[in-house]
Amino acid sequence: MSVLDAIGNTPLIELTRVVPPGSARVFAKLESANPTGSMKDRMARAAVTAAIAAGQLRPGGTVVEYTAGTTGISLAFVCAVLGYRLDIVFSDAFSMEKRRTMNAFGARIVDVPSDHGQITAALIKGMIAKAGELSRQPDYWYCDQLNNHDAIGGYLPLGEEIWRQTSGQINAFVHAVGTAHAIHGATRALWAHAPAIEVVAVEPEESAVLSGRPSGAHKIEGIGIGFVPPLWHRELVNEIITVPTDEAKAMARRLAREEGVFAGTSTGANVVAALRIAQRRGPGATVVTIVCDSGLRYLSTDLFQPAA
Repeated sequence: MSVLDAIGNTPLIELTRVVPPGSARVFAKLESANPTGSMKDRMARAAVTAAIAAGQLRPGGTVVEYTAGTTGISLAFVCAVLGYRLDIVFSDAFSMEKRRTMNAFGARIVDVPSDHGQITAALIKGMIAKAGELSRQPDYWYCDQLNNHDAIGGYLPLGEEIWRQTSGQINAFVHAVGTAHAIHGATRALWAHAPAIEVVAVEPEESAVLSGRPSGAHKIEGIGIGFVPPLWHRELVNEIITVPTDEAKAMARRLAREEGVFAGTSTGANVVAALRIAQRRGPGATVVTIVCDSGLRYLSTDLFQPAA
């Protein structure tokens, strides 16, 4: 058995103390239980093994990718297990923990500077351009997560697990959008069982491009890339909800203190949105969302800094 076999089959937990009275039950898939502490382990394994099978990534080759860090950590983990080198395009807009973890797994990092730590469309596009430039070297395979169809398949088991763990008693699935692979992969699996399940996408209020509003700067790492992801399919979601950075951060802090769930800001956004749906649905319904990653990745940021 390989450590890669430890990916997936994560627990589904019920949130209780942050859920207002009169709401639906709210469950969260604890993706921080994956080997590197995030759901991106699923897509990294799927993308790399598909590239190997297709002969695109050969022995001794190098993987290259742009990342806010979570995908980079998962790719670094998979590459370490399978024996490939990894070049990562990163930025100072993302946490130091992510940088150090990628380094620990053996990744080499190339930086694209941000505008005062803000996550913007210009930053993401600059990182993509740099990764594309690096990928033109001999024996490099460009993962290109935004355009990688194999990555979507990595999330089909996520939906199947949710269906099984809820015994099919799920009324709504809520998840934030970065590449859109996770929400689409899980939705395809869930809708194969029950097309009536409501699927709700989440994006930053400050950069609500999926909602047709202007791109802007925000501080919710891992989601809200500032432009519509190339593999986004609006027909695979029923609704889009926007969440401000401050509300997402506040909920991440509440989850740690009130539920014992230690997670990042994107998880906070997920839960804020899930609670809105739960209040609308009322008692008797079940809403499921995702704990995307561990709060350990954000200790150097202002997310868990003590109040002055």
